[in-house]
Amino acid sequence: MSTHTTEAQMFSYRTVTEVKDWGAVITKVIVDLGESVPNGAVTADTFAVRVTRIDSRLSDPLVEKGERRVIRAYVSDQDGNLVDRDDRYAAIELEIGPTASLGSAIHYNGATGFNAWNENRYEIIQTKAITTTDGTISNLTFNVLAGDIKTLVDDFDTGEFTHDNVALTYAEYSPAQGGHKKPLLIWLHGYGEGGTDPTIPIAANKAVSFASEPMQAFFGGAYVLAPQSPTFWMDGHTRSGDGTSKYQQALMALIQQYVARHPGIDERRIYIGGCSNGGYMTMLMIRDYVGYFAAAFPVCEALEDTLVTDEDIRSMKDLPIWFVTAQADPVLPPDRFTVPTYKRLLQAGAQDVHLTLYDTVVDTTGLYHNSDGTPYEYHGHFSWVYVFNNEVRNTIDGRPTTLMEWLASRVRVS
Repeated sequence: MSTHTTEAQMFSYRTVTEVKDWGAVITKVIVDLGESVPNGAVTADTFAVRVTRIDSRLSDPLVEKGERRVIRAYVSDQDGNLVDRDDRYAAIELEIGPTASLGSAIHYNGATGFNAWNENRYEIIQTKAITTTDGTISNLTFNVLAGDIKTLVDDFDTGEFTHDNVALTYAEYSPAQGGHKKPLLIWLHGYGEGGTDPTIPIAANKAVSFASEPMQAFFGGAYVLAPQSPTFWMDGHTRSGDGTSKYQQALMALIQQYVARHPGIDERRIYIGGCSNGGYMTMLMIRDYVGYFAAAFPVCEALEDTLVTDEDIRSMKDLPIWFVTAQADPVLPPDRFTVPTYKRLLQAGAQDVHLTLYDTVVDTTGLYHNSDGTPYEYHGHFSWVYVFNNEVRNTIDGRPTTLMEWLASRVRVS
């Protein structure tokens, strides 16, 4: 048997990015071996994987570098899927977790308050020979990026919209066409997802989940629109969070244009939600555009109750609303924001307004733990984690109901 290498294309690799509860992470790399190798010839100890994370926005662009732990490796197709045949590609699955920052595909710039995709420079080094029918393959190094697969993110299209000199970018997902008209689900991003790259609002948090098969099944297929503000939805006319937004009219114009251009949307089933900064804008939209939306789901919303007038309460009380937040939220304490507004709506006679108030925000997958073995605890502000996993539930009309079930059943009366 001979030891050999192959042509230059074998040195390329692709990354696979998935959005998890804590954000976008690179879960695997795919290497092109240059020739077909036997199924089973690649194992977890065949490669070592190193990464350097770069954020060009920083004066010192190096974020971090180090070696990532290989969990599993196998012969795959070109997209990294496990195959039961010989093939020329190998997929290398990497350790991930909410504290395993080397895997992060997005970096938060604390100076600007914005998230952005960081540059990930990988070096995959062969550490164990691969036996083929013609000999062995040894001493390969892969360091030429040939592309990135962004799971679910790649299913969205992006665009830009301008109204009265205010420009908004957006990501949008269209379900399979045919059959009945389908609802529109509008998601408004949090504080760190503003800017001009509309993939950030769906990937820095797991808003891509609205396009996943389990979520889409609740609606029989749904359009998803995720607008992006250039800065923050809370930028008001006098100060941040003053109960107004300089982007509100442009946002409504974008929504109306989007609906007009997509005749497959059921205009009686337009739902709006958002987290934190986006929860603030959600509250403004349902306050000021009464009768347009079929339901709303503000998550850890940032409109302080003192800015909500009795007239506002009266205008919102007939709209189905489901609030979500956590008592441990130190950023937007529920007792200053969500809870008093919810109670005032009930006092005003609201019949279909609900509140899910968590104590803390913890991992529910069973995969991640604190040092004492208890479920990993996220920052108390991250109550959107439960929303994206459709784990928000309540007893409504005598039966357990999830947020998405409830949302999908709401229809605007007028």
